Amino acid sequence: MKLAKTLAVGVAFAVALMAGAASAKDIKIGLVVKSLGNGFFEAANKGAQEAAKELGGVEVIYTGPTSTTAEGQIEVINSLIAQGVDAIAISANDPDAVIPALKKAKQRGIKVISWDSGVNKDGRILQLNPSSNELIGKMCLTLVKDHLEGGKGDFAILSATTTSTNQNIWIDQMKKQLKDFAGLNLVTTVYGDDLSDKSYREAEGLLKSNPNVKVIVAPTTVGVLAASKVVEDKGLVGKVYVTGLGLPSEMAGAIKSGATKEFAIWNPIDLGYSATQIAYHLVKGDATGKPGTEIEAGRMGKIKVDEKGEAAMADPFIYNASNIDQFSKVF
Repeated sequence: MKLAKTLAVGVAFAVALMAGAASAKDIKIGLVVKSLGNGFFEAANKGAQEAAKELGGVEVIYTGPTSTTAEGQIEVINSLIAQGVDAIAISANDPDAVIPALKKAKQRGIKVISWDSGVNKDGRILQLNPSSNELIGKMCLTLVKDHLEGGKGDFAILSATTTSTNQNIWIDQMKKQLKDFAGLNLVTTVYGDDLSDKSYREAEGLLKSNPNVKVIVAPTTVGVLAASKVVEDKGLVGKVYVTGLGLPSEMAGAIKSGATKEFAIWNPIDLGYSATQIAYHLVKGDATGKPGTEIEAGRMGKIKVDEKGEAAMADPFIYNASNIDQFSKVF
């Protein structure tokens, strides 16, 4: 009897240890970015790692393709499925092409959200926008106007890829709101595929083809930096200005050279942080991500999901000579 009792206690203890080990298993979240080596996404990863540390028991796997292609992201998604992640948070290079791979992930019980650049509804639970799309479009036009003498003149757009979800939405918003900005004339839109060298060539080419363009607005961190470099290299500072969405650490030189007067961006650290918080709570089951619900996001407060299954994090913030030194040390 004593031996049987001892064995029973031993078995119970072993089961308890196994249960403890299972509960202690880290929640794995795959943070999939458009491409590696992009300062914006590296900053987002800092926020994601901050959230993981704060939550405890969370491992964030920061990953993405080497170039901004849907094919590259599909490979990454399949790899994360094989690794047995609990959630995938993706900034998509294409809103539709990645959906079959994400559906495969969902079938395995993996929670899928998109952030920054969205995936269409069939491929995710919710989309986390860095800000309101309407506000971003209006901000870009306001920045253009502020760079033009008298607030009037020709401008051009330098975007990322032709299929980039967020870029296309913001460009559409700019076009819709142009009627509210009398005197602004959009001449052309070119695409640099979020590659520094191609963005440089596209900016260089559009200025050569359109000598009346006085402002290039690039709603992409790679594009705004590349276009600023063109203005500096071609001796066009003071004649042509560049603005849009950029990182303070990368744009400090453009502000100081005069190629840019001001630009805007939300904090990508906060964006990565928020995406990780949302993914975590979906995995834990204390949030559904359904329209009309709210999700706790740590220091970012509660984030509400709208009727389209989308959520907005914060308004864009303007950076200029008065604050660039302060923020360029942060991200």
